[in-house]
Amino acid sequence: MAMDRSNIKKNDDTQIEGEALDSVERIFESKEVPSWQSQLTLRAFVVSFILGVLFTFIVMKLNLTTGIIPSLNVSAGLLGFFFVKTWTSLLEKSGFLKQPFTRQENTVIQTCVVATSGIAFSGGFGSYLFGMSEVVAKQAVEANNEANIKNPSLGWMIGFLFVVSFLGLFSVVPLRKIMIIDFKLTYPSGTATAHLINSFHTPQGAKLAKKQVKALGKFFTFSFLWGFFQWFFTAGDDCGFASFPTFGLKAYENRFYFDFSATYVGVGMICPYLINISLLLGSILSWGIMWPLIQDRKGHWYPADESPASFHGLQGYKVFIAIAMILGDGLYNFCKVLGRTLYGLYMQFRDKNEGAVLPVGARPSPQEPSISFDDQRRTELFLKDQIPTWVAIVGYVGIAIISIITLPHIFHQLKWYHIVVIYIFAPVLAFCNAYGCGLTDWSLASTYGKLAIFTIGAWAGAAHGGVLAGLAACGVMMNIVSTASDLSQDFKTGYMTLASPRSMFISQIIGTAMGCVISPCVFWLFLKAFHSLGTPGSAYPAPYALVFRSMSIIGVEGFSALPKHCLTLCYIFFVGAIVINGIRDLVGKNKAKYIPLPMAMAIPFYLGSYFAIDMCLGSLILFVWSKINKAKADAFGPAVASGLICGDGVWTLPSSILALSGVKPPICMKFLSKKDNTRVDSFLNS
Repeated sequence: MAMDRSNIKKNDDTQIEGEALDSVERIFESKEVPSWQSQLTLRAFVVSFILGVLFTFIVMKLNLTTGIIPSLNVSAGLLGFFFVKTWTSLLEKSGFLKQPFTRQENTVIQTCVVATSGIAFSGGFGSYLFGMSEVVAKQAVEANNEANIKNPSLGWMIGFLFVVSFLGLFSVVPLRKIMIIDFKLTYPSGTATAHLINSFHTPQGAKLAKKQVKALGKFFTFSFLWGFFQWFFTAGDDCGFASFPTFGLKAYENRFYFDFSATYVGVGMICPYLINISLLLGSILSWGIMWPLIQDRKGHWYPADESPASFHGLQGYKVFIAIAMILGDGLYNFCKVLGRTLYGLYMQFRDKNEGAVLPVGARPSPQEPSISFDDQRRTELFLKDQIPTWVAIVGYVGIAIISIITLPHIFHQLKWYHIVVIYIFAPVLAFCNAYGCGLTDWSLASTYGKLAIFTIGAWAGAAHGGVLAGLAACGVMMNIVSTASDLSQDFKTGYMTLASPRSMFISQIIGTAMGCVISPCVFWLFLKAFHSLGTPGSAYPAPYALVFRSMSIIGVEGFSALPKHCLTLCYIFFVGAIVINGIRDLVGKNKAKYIPLPMAMAIPFYLGSYFAIDMCLGSLILFVWSKINKAKADAFGPAVASGLICGDGVWTLPSSILALSGVKPPICMKFLSKKDNTRVDSFLNS
């Protein structure tokens, strides 16, 4: 994944008007809050399952193409509201409605959907898990022996996810009161989602939601039909609109073209402008300047006859310089978030007797002990349905014992004592990730995963399948810390919508369980339908699978495989990423928005710039729309973007079924140079 979290904080269209800005709960004061059991309805989980499958296809496609995954919380909340509201409206008209649709039930749906689709990311189908496969291993000369390869299989993938995906939930449960009530952490994405759900359930919000769903539906239909239309022209390799040489054939050779992807135009509309511009700058720096210059050094820096896919050639520069930037950015943000976490905890406990709280968000000072009606009401209900601490402890220890026994049978390279060490440190790291996410809205799940890659991989050693052990350890760690921060975000959303912590926890568990089955099945469908999955230049190159495997190789075997001057360039870009991040923090928020993000710049180094052009077009559309009518762009921009992403994502299912059925497109639309066209004509006429 390019970024652990590309959360978009567009709260303008999710705020409640007028009085609600002062007190949201006054609006809902006359409505009875349902019991936690009543919040967990059958219809909620039926809708969650349907949306969970849809969103898993979307996340899986994004994982296997570029790895950039935007926050889909808004789409989940909006579609969940639409489905159940339609359901209840029909029942109400026929007189069969027994239970009205509440914001608490809406929160349960949103939580379950995001938990389900979240497994498609933390499950590593586009990173560590697929990085174990023979397809990815063949792209590296090093460590591609049998001991370091494990091909995907539906059985072991589902089993692996079930034993590692629930630990993070149990590790953070005892800390929910500390995080939400005592520390008053902001959790910006969780807060924004709560504002959205609260606004839906007011009369004005319901009207806006209907209009948003209508816009989403229009662009969903357009995106789906556009994907269907494009399919007809893709009968061979490099055929179709996705290979359209928009800026000429020379630019196309250097991966500069617009590939007509509705998905990434939509992603570009959701992601901040800075991310999209950073992607484009990274594309220009790598494919426009660096790779052509390094290619000119063929025969001097690396052998002229080296395979394009070999790490001893140009591929080594592309992959490892990108890794250096990712690690530099990850290290800086890890130290920054950890520093803020430790400082926040120090301030909290130092001033505990004075009644002070963490310096995050606006809140009363110790001299102003008054508490607002909203906070009073929310705190009362948040503390009402407690989850016993013993449940969390028994759950964590029980699942840990099961996984310590079972994981070495799935990965014999990963020993039981490796797993014990991970589980000893995991609760602390899960707390740090959940706490840091509450302060900054930035989850460092993949950073903790990379830490596990290097430590466990080096510990296991090259002779004992250290590459595979490191990737498996990465999966264990990523699942724990990722689910911990996700549940904390959901607790914040539940706190602000008066949803019970018990219903949140159970919804997260059910969503995670659904994800442990749905995500491997969707990935298996991709794997069987698209035979070129994971190969460079294909429709689904899974770039992060090779990146994660390369990190594991470095952790086990060192830098001996790198071509000439590659390590020097890696050091330069590693330090450069840290320096750029430092400058961004020093100049302040107003000036930082003009300084690119190193993590985003690194992504096209390996992939190319075609998706960056798509995303920049999405930004341009939103920018022009905002200039024409900002209120409308703010209100409907996320809905239009979600429609584009969802429609193209849903088309993946029928296209997979067609591929599995052996139905091939009838036409190959390919673009040739004048010289090549003359040769083809001569051949055909001879």
